[in-house]
Amino acid sequence: MSRSQVRRPQGRVHLGDDDTGCTILHVDMDAFYASVELLERPELIGQPVIIGAGSGNRGVVLSATYEARALGVHSAMPMSRARRLAPQAVVIPPHHSRYGEISRSVMDIFDSITPIVEPLSLDEAFLDVAGARRRLGRPSAIASLIRSRVREEVGITCSVGVASTKFVAKLASTRSKPDGLLLVPTAKVIDFLHPLPVGSLWGVGEKTEEHLDRLGLRTVADLANTPLTTLERALGQAMGRHLHELSWGRDPRAVVPHEPDKSIGNEETFDSDTDDHEWIRSRIAGLADQVARRLRSADLVGRTVSLKVRFADFTTITRSRTLEVPTDVGAEIYAAAWSLFEALGLQRARVRLVGVRMEGLSAAADTPTQMLLDAPEHGHRDAEVAMDRLRRRYGPDAVRPGRSLG
Repeated sequence: MSRSQVRRPQGRVHLGDDDTGCTILHVDMDAFYASVELLERPELIGQPVIIGAGSGNRGVVLSATYEARALGVHSAMPMSRARRLAPQAVVIPPHHSRYGEISRSVMDIFDSITPIVEPLSLDEAFLDVAGARRRLGRPSAIASLIRSRVREEVGITCSVGVASTKFVAKLASTRSKPDGLLLVPTAKVIDFLHPLPVGSLWGVGEKTEEHLDRLGLRTVADLANTPLTTLERALGQAMGRHLHELSWGRDPRAVVPHEPDKSIGNEETFDSDTDDHEWIRSRIAGLADQVARRLRSADLVGRTVSLKVRFADFTTITRSRTLEVPTDVGAEIYAAAWSLFEALGLQRARVRLVGVRMEGLSAAADTPTQMLLDAPEHGHRDAEVAMDRLRRRYGPDAVRPGRSLG
């Protein structure tokens, strides 16, 4: 069985209601990027929708609705293949800043439940709710509360796995998709795990799965009942012991609370390599605007601007500049990034990708404002904050800086 088949919803299961000791939750948004886009396009609900680059041969699928997935489309698939599989699908270009905003709203809900939250990405996280039981009830009740709050406050759905370990909780959320909840009682962990294919175990990639298949180990039960010494000889000591432990539901890892972002960045791969500096300038401007929006949404400012450039031969260089005063203003980030590009002195070199990143982040509230003589009463930041308000009201593409129009 392939790994794509492992992750495919397999129908609802019920393993019991005893959640004693099951204080680990894995919460995963359902088709997150597609769901966010449908918030502003409700007329597309129920249709196959693909989120990804709208043109060119290099784009890949970022997400797809379950209607598109039923046609064979999945994330990371080349857009050219996705269009062949689902020619009737609506293709929407990604809006990363919007995804970040919705993700922060979801994470705020998690943080209101428990301080022990470990985000894995924008759309999934582990929660340890042991300390929230007295206030909010049993783990299953907390999981139901999270699902209802995400639906009511954010407008999208999520699936939740409840278990005594991180590994089993993550498997449970996958099995409950979409828009479901699955509790795996401690006494039922083996019953849940052993029928699954070995590809469902963390650390088993396609090559390892093929190797195990050649050994006749196709299910978790097959692997669990293989002597540890045999697994260590076949897979190496570390991997053999790791999979042996997982096959019996043993996963001692704790939920590790989130650490603040060390940097915020965006990058763009062009549909075709280019040496058009005015076009590249417009893309750098657009990326700087996106980074600034993400900084403001997170109430952060950055001190160091970093520029990434990848050429047609895949050679990649980065350059950075530290500002005198931390900022969250797109115009200032753009000015620094473009000056870094100009300093490269490129003539006819063809560029494949550019990226802009802010490093040296700190809380905006803790950063003193630099006062300048003869500065206008309202500057770039006021204009960009006004643009933020318009985007929240009318959509992410409602307004853009003129310098980002290629």
